Amino acid sequence: MTSDHMLNRRAVLASMAALALPAMRAKGMAKADPREAAIVEKSTEALIEITKIPAKGLPISLLKQAQGLVIVPDLLKAGFVITGRIGRGVLVARDEAGAWTNPVFLGMAGGGIGAQIGAQATDVILVLRTKRSVDDFLSHNKVTLGADIGVAAGPVGRQAEADTDLQFRAEILSYSRSRGLFAGVSIEGSSLHIRHQANDLYYGVPNLLVGDILAGRDFDDNPLRVPPSAVRLRATLNTLSAPPAERRVEEKAAQRPKTRVPR
Repeated sequence: MTSDHMLNRRAVLASMAALALPAMRAKGMAKADPREAAIVEKSTEALIEITKIPAKGLPISLLKQAQGLVIVPDLLKAGFVITGRIGRGVLVARDEAGAWTNPVFLGMAGGGIGAQIGAQATDVILVLRTKRSVDDFLSHNKVTLGADIGVAAGPVGRQAEADTDLQFRAEILSYSRSRGLFAGVSIEGSSLHIRHQANDLYYGVPNLLVGDILAGRDFDDNPLRVPPSAVRLRATLNTLSAPPAERRVEEKAAQRPKTRVPR
């Protein structure tokens, strides 16, 4: 696509946005949609919990090196012989300065055949280790894990410190925290797709492009309004992926009372 075509497309979208925005704000679009805000909050909690699992969670060393993360809290898997998976989550990536971006909303769905009975809620985190893996995902509205993009179970504990494991060389590593009757979760064959309407509802801007979300700018190149739940997610990522000394300073600062207590 030529630069002229891109400019024309953005001009059309900007015109549509100008016409649609007043009506959308009248319906409460000025505030983040509570359903999408809840997904961001759950994603933050899932990230905190999965990094706290002793010897089996997401290693902080990998989080520091990650170029992007897909977080799907409460991925639901259920079935009898024929199983299905469905969930909603977010994608965050690092910008050119290495800081974490605003979340982009996505959905995960898939199915399979196996001797499994029961139901399971699983928090899934995909670690995108390279800029190329982030770009490959964002260049498509829908991708299938294991087909369009390769994925491997992420190393844990001491295994994460050794660069000799073949799975460690994969560009995308998966981690999960399961609660239910299944012993584990396999996400190969699951598809991920961008939820454009959820992005519009959350940020209060119609026809919002993924690139605008990651850049934090709207159609007019003004700063994008960032809801509190996204601010907390980014702050959590910055704290977890900071060097140990910086993490201690940030954790102490977070523990200080925000107001003075009267004597």
